[in-house]
Amino acid sequence: MRIAVIGTGYVGLVSGACFADMGNHVVCVDCDAQKVAQLHQGDIPIHEPGLDKIVARCLRDGRIHFTTSYEEPLCHA
Repeated sequence: MRIAVIGTGYVGLVSGACFADMGNHVVCVDCDAQKVAQLHQGDIPIHEPGLDKIVARCLRDGRIHFTTSYEEPLCHA
């Protein structure tokens, strides 16, 4: 399944990572380009035990992607 998550705050980031860890393809959208760049590097801006490992695994496997663009993920979700 393809899922678009709007926002990469506590709820959006954790939800998106969990959806991706379950095997879905997830695109998380955030308007903060610096935060999106951090997330692409695996730098998690919130504290949630184990989230960094989940995001790293999903990034490596190509199941999660972060962007500032609303167009592409919403067209394909």
